[in-house]
Amino acid sequence: MLRILVVNGPNLNLLGKREQEVYGTKTLEELNDRLADMAGEMGIEVSFFQSNSESELIDYLHEEGFKADGLIINPGAFTHYSYALRDAIAAVDIESIEVHISNIYGREEFRHKSVTAPVCRGYLVGFGFYGYAMALSYFADMTKGGK
Repeated sequence: MLRILVVNGPNLNLLGKREQEVYGTKTLEELNDRLADMAGEMGIEVSFFQSNSESELIDYLHEEGFKADGLIINPGAFTHYSYALRDAIAAVDIESIEVHISNIYGREEFRHKSVTAPVCRGYLVGFGFYGYAMALSYFADMTKGGK
């Protein structure tokens, strides 16, 4: 069975509470529940992890990345400056898709650059929770030979 990691970075534990005009009213738990349901229908195992700590995200990727078939990651603010997280994504050498709930290109200029995207297969921004669903669908299609 295909195993996909869903990793969320800093402040995503506050979904549903923070900046609802940007991130909406749904919580991270609701996102995870929805993805788990989708994954079950697709025959995919998903593992969820969220941390506000850069080192915990890196440690999780080191521990679980080599046992997984794919990665859906929203690095949060680490997107813009964490070369250590970028290197951890590259080191585990699995198909990775970076997602962002908001359209980071329609926000502050400092959010326009991702140091992690270049080591990912794809990049989805601005689709809300659908970005995660699209990434999961991509992995489901890849198991059916859709490359």
